[in-house]
Amino acid sequence: MGALLALSRAIDRINETIGKAVSWLILVSVLVSATNAIVRKAFDMSSNAWLELQWYLFGAAFLGAAAYTLKQNEHIRIDIIYGAFSRKVQHWIDLLGHIFFLMPFVLLMLFKLTPFVMISIRSGEMSTNSGGLILWPAKLLLLIGFWQLFFQGVSEIIKKIGVMRGLIEDPHADSAGHHGHDPIAEEEGL
Repeated sequence: MGALLALSRAIDRINETIGKAVSWLILVSVLVSATNAIVRKAFDMSSNAWLELQWYLFGAAFLGAAAYTLKQNEHIRIDIIYGAFSRKVQHWIDLLGHIFFLMPFVLLMLFKLTPFVMISIRSGEMSTNSGGLILWPAKLLLLIGFWQLFFQGVSEIIKKIGVMRGLIEDPHADSAGHHGHDPIAEEEGL
């Protein structure tokens, strides 16, 4: 299990680095969008390439941060139900959810996306919009994002088993959603 936990730590480091780096793409996307809007209004000019670039940048940020968001345990869940259970039950819910829901979905997406992306790359697929960009980089980013999510899913399963076996500390033990406590309500004595 020690080797698997080391693998998990390596996956976590890689996805954390990528997740933090791609967050800057949102700023670049906003700057591209603002510049494009100003040029369009001030000079009555526009470019489909700039519009598509902004979509690519935002998509890359979203997909590149999906694995990081999973690592941080920040994906949306129904905390009102989840938080009512003991931490032991929550571990089982997380483990089974990752194994039976997350991983099959990610594997299906990888299975379907790989030929889709390969065809796009081989054909040099271009946007159908006049002056648009090539499409395969955006599709490749989608595939890379799902690979990141796959590896982060593996890491989360390894960590969850490690926590349940008492080999490592729970990395999310102090998350409010996991304890079902409300710091504001506690402060007010509710």
